[in-house]
Amino acid sequence: MIELGRGALTKMAVRLDSPVQYALRLDDAEVALNPLLGKTLRLEYLGAIHCTHCGRRTKKSFSQGYCYPCFTRLAQCDSCIVSPEKCHFEAGTCREPAWGERFCMTDHVVYLANSSGVKVGITRATQLPTRWLDQGASQALPILRVATRQQSGLVEDLLRSQVADRTNWRALLKGDATPVDLPAVREQLFDTCRAGLEGLQQRFGLQAIQPLADAEVVDIRYPVEAYPAKIASFDLDKNPLVEGTLLGIKGQYLILDTGVINIRKYTAYQLAASCQS
Repeated sequence: MIELGRGALTKMAVRLDSPVQYALRLDDAEVALNPLLGKTLRLEYLGAIHCTHCGRRTKKSFSQGYCYPCFTRLAQCDSCIVSPEKCHFEAGTCREPAWGERFCMTDHVVYLANSSGVKVGITRATQLPTRWLDQGASQALPILRVATRQQSGLVEDLLRSQVADRTNWRALLKGDATPVDLPAVREQLFDTCRAGLEGLQQRFGLQAIQPLADAEVVDIRYPVEAYPAKIASFDLDKNPLVEGTLLGIKGQYLILDTGVINIRKYTAYQLAASCQS
């Protein structure tokens, strides 16, 4: 086996191509993964986790890579990041107002994606198409541009009464999603939720919530040679060694012939990566 690198793990770097290009990130180094398809890959957890924000060693990772003090202090770990409709910036209680201005008071996109079925999601406008690739979407379509994160959360909350807002990761890793007419889904959602959308536009202004009528569907292909017949997930906290033939990469998952691993879940874990020569 040849060591490829070691250091703090972060989510895989992704680039839209056909297929999507992936790189494993350990500290500041990036290891291209697509050329390793069909080879034996080994990931070894070295027994240490260092907070991705402050660097403090921690026995447990909170919110994907933070120590407990940072988890309770940082705005990026607050509950409103997961539920943006609960944003409390205007109440003056944001943990880090300056960070909130940069991260939340900026254009967001509401989108439809087809990964394990159609779902609605939101992300900063600057995070497309990365967000779709991280979620393993095979199709994606932006449907609205919204002025703030809170407003995008309110739109998502409205639309998820009609369509899912979560991905079934097991279904994601069992095969390619059946193609869906996303523009037709968009029009149906706009028609069903028209009163709610108009209410939000009246509340925040027409310019704050704008339909993206001319957006086109983005089709995405992942580097997967074979999907597993049975989904078995690795747990580095229980078994520090992951080894097997790399069969594919989708979302933030590595698919091996011995099981699958969610790389993002282990952000800030100290790992060593190696592969066969």
